Amino acid sequence: MSHAAVGAPGTPRRYLHSLWLLSARDLKVRYSTSFLGYLWSVLDPLVMSAIYWFVFTQIFHRDVGEEPYIVFLISALLPWVWFNSSVSDFTRAFKKDARLVRSTSIPRSIWVNRIVLSKGMEYLFSLPVLVLFVVFTPGTEVGWGVLWMPVAMLLQTILLVGLGLLVAPLCVMFVDLERTTALILRAMFYATPIIYNVTDLPGLFQTLGAFNPLAGIFMLYRMPFFPDQWNLFTLTVSVVMTFAILGLGAWVFRAMERPVLKEL
Repeated sequence: MSHAAVGAPGTPRRYLHSLWLLSARDLKVRYSTSFLGYLWSVLDPLVMSAIYWFVFTQIFHRDVGEEPYIVFLISALLPWVWFNSSVSDFTRAFKKDARLVRSTSIPRSIWVNRIVLSKGMEYLFSLPVLVLFVVFTPGTEVGWGVLWMPVAMLLQTILLVGLGLLVAPLCVMFVDLERTTALILRAMFYATPIIYNVTDLPGLFQTLGAFNPLAGIFMLYRMPFFPDQWNLFTLTVSVVMTFAILGLGAWVFRAMERPVLKEL
C-alpha cells in the first residue's frame, strides 16, 4: 500500500492502520482455526452464567444480586471475560511475537493495544447474547442507563491499556509473574462484584470492594437493567484508579522498554 493509504512511518495513521491489521489477524486466527469459531466468544460466559444461576437459584437460597439474576450475571460476566482474557494475554504479549517486537519500528505499545482491541471486539460480538436474555427473560426492563454502557467500555479500555503497559514488560523480566497473574485473576473474580453487588458486602468489605476499579465499571454495565445500582463513590474511585493505573503503566513501560528488548 502507498503512504497515502496507510500513513507515513511514525505517524498516528500508520500506527492505527497497523493496530487494526494486528487485531484483525488475531480474530481471523481465533475464528478460522476453530470449529466453533464465533461461539467461543459467548460459550464461556454462557456456561459460567448457567452454573452460577443454577447454584444460587436452584440449590442454595440466594440473598445477593438482583432479579432477574441471569441478566444480572451475564451483564457483568461478558465484560469480565474481556478483562480476564486480555490480562492473561498481556503476560505473553511480547514473548509470543518476540522477533517482530524486536524488529518493528512501530511503537511497542501496539502489542498491548492490539490485545485490548481484539478482545474488545470479541466482547462486542458477544452482546447479542445479552440482548436475547434481556428480551426473553420476564421482568427485565431497559432504562436510560443504557447510555452508560459506552462510558463503561471506554473506562475498561483505558484500564486494560494501563494494565497491559504494566504487566507485559514485567512478565518478560520476571518469568514467574505469568503464573502469579493467573492466580491473581482467579482471586479477583471473587473480589469483583460479578455474582453479587458491592452493597451486598458487609461492613468494611463494602468500602474495600469499592476500591476494585472494576466495581464502578461493572456498575455502569448494569445500569440499563438495574438503575438502583448507582453509587457515585464507587464510580469516582474506579475513574481515579483507572487513570492512575494508566499513568503507572505508561511510566513503567517507558522505563522498561530497552531492558525488555535486550531480554527478548
